[in-house]
Amino acid sequence: MSAVSEVALTDAAAVKASRAARLERWHTRINRSAGFFELVGLGWLVPLFRMAAGDSVRQQGKELWRQLFVPLIAIVIFLGGWAWLAPKVNTSLGALPGPAQVWEQAQNLWADHTAERAKEAAFHERQEKRNAEIQARDPSAEVRLRPYTGKPTFIDQIFTSLKTVFAGFVIATLVAVPLGILCGLFASFNAAINPLVQIFKPVSPLAWLPIVTMVVSALYVSSDPMFPKSFIISAITVTLCSMWPTLINSAVGVASIDKDLLNVSRVLRLTWPKKIVKLVLPSSLPLIFTGLRLSLGVGWMVLIAAEMLAQNPGLGKFVWDEFQNGSSASLAKIMVAVLTIGIIGFLLDRVMLALQASFTHGNTR
Repeated sequence: MSAVSEVALTDAAAVKASRAARLERWHTRINRSAGFFELVGLGWLVPLFRMAAGDSVRQQGKELWRQLFVPLIAIVIFLGGWAWLAPKVNTSLGALPGPAQVWEQAQNLWADHTAERAKEAAFHERQEKRNAEIQARDPSAEVRLRPYTGKPTFIDQIFTSLKTVFAGFVIATLVAVPLGILCGLFASFNAAINPLVQIFKPVSPLAWLPIVTMVVSALYVSSDPMFPKSFIISAITVTLCSMWPTLINSAVGVASIDKDLLNVSRVLRLTWPKKIVKLVLPSSLPLIFTGLRLSLGVGWMVLIAAEMLAQNPGLGKFVWDEFQNGSSASLAKIMVAVLTIGIIGFLLDRVMLALQASFTHGNTR
């Protein structure tokens, strides 16, 4: 074999090795990012990346079909069935709205929101101009800044509900996790708490709400309250109904810690704070996060019912007001709210799933 041929073969082998190394790096990056894309609901991108990196088109095509096209077909079938059946269902407010009518009302709700924000901006602009004129005439004059008192829009109601559910969820977490840890570590404490958990766990928010309303009204008395009373009532109701999954899962997670690990903590003479932070919490985090996910879902569901019954600001009140309104567009607006509630609940669960994957480094499903 000539020297030229040997050089050509060497170059070809080097090019092939370089290409293989580059593909290997691509596969490593894709595998690392696959978990993230699955968490955010974009797992169908992974087969596309793998096909671009040189994987089997047939195999990755099947995975793409399963992750992307099967759900899309199911959604299309659902929308088609909804559009076909909706006109056949007549209610006191008219025919049940189909997807087109719901989409139209969603656009109207967004237009109402932008119009209301424009009114608010104009109000503040007029107020600033008026105050500037007053101070120009008399620099020592006292000016007043009045808040805008326009009606809350659908988007405003969404953010109100989110703030309320997060407040209730945080309170529930701060109460349930420590109690769950104590239940898991001490059998006697678990025996004392368990009957109360089993009694109060199935209580409906509709039963808690009148009690919470009376207690808050009696104790939360202030001429200048930091938070609206309706916010406190809804948040406490969410806390009382959503804390139980976190408490139970925290107790189970702590109780399932390997006893040898607890013995090691005794041998090392770890203080209680170090034992909790270094040993108990890391070992039980997967189950604690499972409880948190369940609690957040329960809290979101409970909040809507509490807002509807107590007429507290939020999505629940929006649904009830539209039901009471009785206009031809009310059903479509209620359907917009229903879909919004479902989508937000899904996104909240995805956020908790992402946090669980970030902190536990274990199974995320």
